[in-house]
Formats: sequence, structure tokens, C-alpha cells
Amino acid sequence: MTDQPIDIIEVKTKKQLRTFIHLPAKIHKGHTNWVPPLYMDEWEFFNPKKNEAFSYSDTILLLAYEQGKCVGRIMGIVNHKYNDEHNENDARFCFIETYDDYGVAETLLTAIEKWALAKNMTNLVGPLGFSDKDPQGLRIEGLDEPTIIATICNYAYMIDFVERFGFTKKVDLLSYKIPVPESFNDTYKRIYQRTLNNNKGLKLLSFAKRKQLKPYVKPVLKLTNHAFKDIYAFNPLTEKEMDEFANRYLMVIDPGFVKVIENQNKEVVAFILGMPDICEGIQKSKGYVWPVGFIHILRSQKKTKLVNLLLGGIREEYRNKGLDTVLGIEMLMEAQKRGIEYIDSHLILETNAKMLAESEKVGGVVYKRFRIYQKPLG
Repeated sequence: MTDQPIDIIEVKTKKQLRTFIHLPAKIHKGHTNWVPPLYMDEWEFFNPKKNEAFSYSDTILLLAYEQGKCVGRIMGIVNHKYNDEHNENDARFCFIETYDDYGVAETLLTAIEKWALAKNMTNLVGPLGFSDKDPQGLRIEGLDEPTIIATICNYAYMIDFVERFGFTKKVDLLSYKIPVPESFNDTYKRIYQRTLNNNKGLKLLSFAKRKQLKPYVKPVLKLTNHAFKDIYAFNPLTEKEMDEFANRYLMVIDPGFVKVIENQNKEVVAFILGMPDICEGIQKSKGYVWPVGFIHILRSQKKTKLVNLLLGGIREEYRNKGLDTVLGIEMLMEAQKRGIEYIDSHLILETNAKMLAESEKVGGVVYKRFRIYQKPLG
């Protein structure tokens, strides 16, 4: 920590936004577990014309400078749509990055606090973006583990900085590492078959080509809106956001790791979506898809031994019928067939007892913990 004055500048120009977007690559230089964002997506995310979340949120992006050098960044968000629907009065902070200097972090967080107070907010929570679909929570356990797509990679000092500023725990999210069995015992097979026999009229769908997925994108995302409605920080997807999600992920989704269950009316009632890990390829591409980055990404997707679970959901009236078990076993069988060794559960709220139990039932162990913090304002 130095005694030099720290200047805070609000991002207003494209040049300043470029500095904001690319600062983490400088801070994390030599940090082996850090994975750059896909910069093509990053520019769209921070573009109010492309990201509909800006239309129902107040936002501010700040840069910190010390002796002319950019040494930190932070974003503030007031998601009015979420606050109104959940009767909350929260501001959020996210995308916080600094070097190992508490003074910079303190100055940035203080600036966001003042901004939030001026918006008449009563609490500040974070790291949390527009919704739970954005990277959320500081990683407080498993800092030496590889980073998974759409999750935060932070240095240990950032945990200290946030807590020293007065933040306390709001909620934790857990990532499970689930081993893929070399073979499936009779118990797995009996449960799987019994569930299918007890649910006549339901059809399990598997896919071989991406074009087969297109008719199911909207039904799956609409089911996500229904299934996730009670999940903390979840924002229902609008039609435009569904299109944005499809455009972002469809080109890298492996159809073999998408499983859908339909009822007799051809309505999607359950699904699970996984993706072979591409983070090694993103690291090699340095976050640039073009001109050759996509080759690194596709190669890493083919040789990885890890699959990331991205989404899953079951329609309310079809829950407690064993469909989650069928989808889980289907995913494990596909992984085994491909030579995958582990599945990452992605982030599960610590309050989601059913999902925690399902992950542990198939041998999963917690190997990362992320924390969303809170601090009263005023």
C-alpha cells in the first residue's frame, strides 16, 4: 500500500472501457489459474445496446489511477427489476479487480457505496452482476483449483480487502467435483430403469448435431425461467436475452451433453446441459476467438477430461419423480463414453439442499466455495 493519491474516473469513452475490460489480464499476469474472458462476449456484455439488462438497471463503471497508472476497476449495479420483484433495496458491486493494495480497493468500494447511497439503496451486495448468470461471489476456498467458465478467479488478498471494508457473508455457493465411474453398478441401472418405467408417456431425447438443438433452445430457457424463479439473484430471461444466450453458447455446446425429457404433448419438462471444459483453450487464445483462437478452444474441448454443468431444470409438477436421477445418470454415461473423468457441478446455492444431496449421492465432493457478501449502507 502506498501513500500516493488515488484518482477515480468514471468510464465514459470506448478507450476507457477498453482499459476496464483489459485490466484483469495485467493484474493476473502469471496467475496460472486465471482464465481471460472471451473479449468478443465482453464487449457485447458492456454494450447497453446489446445487453438488455442495462435497460432495467442503473450502472456505473469506475477505474482507479495511481500516478497515471490504472490500478483497479469496479462496477456498480442497481437492478430495479429484481429489487421491485423481490421487495429489496440493494445495490451490487462486481468486476472488482486491484493489485495487492488495500487502499485502491477501499477507494473503489467507497465510491460505489456513495453512488449507491445517492440512489437511496440500503444495502450493498456482491460480487454480483445483473443476475446469477454472471460470474458471482469471491472464491474463498479452492483458490488453487482450475477456473471454470463463468466463474470468478481472485487472489486471496481480495477476500481480506472486502472483509476488512466491513462486508459479511450473505450466502455461499458450492462447486462439486463429481467423479465419472468407470462402470455403472446394478443399483444405478435399477434406479434408472425403474424411473423410466414409472414415467410412461415421457420421452428422453439425446442429440448428435447442434442443428437438432435449435428447436429446443427457447423451450429449455423458458423452463429455466420457471425452475429458477426462487433462486437468489435469478432474473427471468426475456425473449431477447434468450436469443443472446443462444448466440453466445450454441456454437460451443456439445450436443451429446444436452439431455431433454418431453411429455406426450411434446413439451419440455426436464433438461440438463453440460459442456466440455474449454478454459485451457481460452487461456491459449488469450481470450480472442479470431483469427485462430477458436482452434485452441475446439481442441481443448475435445481433449479435456472435465465437463461443466451449465443448466438444468424440472417442471414443478414433474419433480420428485426421479427425473433428476435419470438426467444425472445419462450425463455420467455420456461422460464415461467420452473418456471424461470429472464433472463440475458449477455453482449451487448452499441453501439448495436437494441439489447438494443429488451431487453427493453420485460421489461429488465440494472443492470450491464462492461467497456473496453484504454490507448495510448509511
